[in-house]
Amino acid sequence: MVNQKGGVGKTTSTINLGAALAEAGRKVLLVDFDPQGALSAGLGTNPHELDVTVYNVLMDRKVSIQDAIQHTAIENIDLLPANIDLSAAEVQLVNEVAREQVLDRALRKVSDDYDVILIDCQPSLGLLTVNALTAAHGVIIPLICEFFALRAVALLVETIEKVQDRLNPRLQIDGVLATMYDARTLHSREVIARLVEAFGDKVFETVIKRTIKFADATVAAEPITSYAANHSGADAYRSLAKELISRGGAP
Repeated sequence: MVNQKGGVGKTTSTINLGAALAEAGRKVLLVDFDPQGALSAGLGTNPHELDVTVYNVLMDRKVSIQDAIQHTAIENIDLLPANIDLSAAEVQLVNEVAREQVLDRALRKVSDDYDVILIDCQPSLGLLTVNALTAAHGVIIPLICEFFALRAVALLVETIEKVQDRLNPRLQIDGVLATMYDARTLHSREVIARLVEAFGDKVFETVIKRTIKFADATVAAEPITSYAANHSGADAYRSLAKELISRGGAP
């Protein structure tokens, strides 16, 4: 899940898409790759109390990824947590050999244990995000339905293309996900039209509508699929999971 703009629904989408995929029988690992630790907190973990996180896995060869992975209260979902320590990795990785491939090397050790691994990236296009793109098979770009959000996407696509070219030729854009959509406004509908113009069938048919239920579920530290199982927001992520599976993004 990548977008260098904050507040577009990356973490919400990672948790809820992960939960919908788990509901569909997939074994899922969620990787918190944002020093703010919002994904970890959203699954009921206190990021400040963690001794072993993704940071230790990246920076200390003696720490195995299995030491950091936690089981969550949600069936079929494990978490590789993060906290503020991860912000130091960006600086420390600069001097590492093959610095863009550190996450890829770590995840490879557990990739056979999971059907799907979702990485929640921080809102930047720095070295951590490049690590995530180098480790990934596909990118989902969550995009808030506002015009100024469209302008940042060109830079993101350029970064993805550079990673494809230099580091990870298998990388592809799985889809662009419209979030915080408000069907009542012409503005939201126009943004979707522009998205389809720019990305064609890469735009997911599923759109995530604006609703307070997502914030409520976050406070309860559970996905909307269990917090409000019959809510339209839960159904939207189930439908996104089906789309992703049909596109081959979640085998």
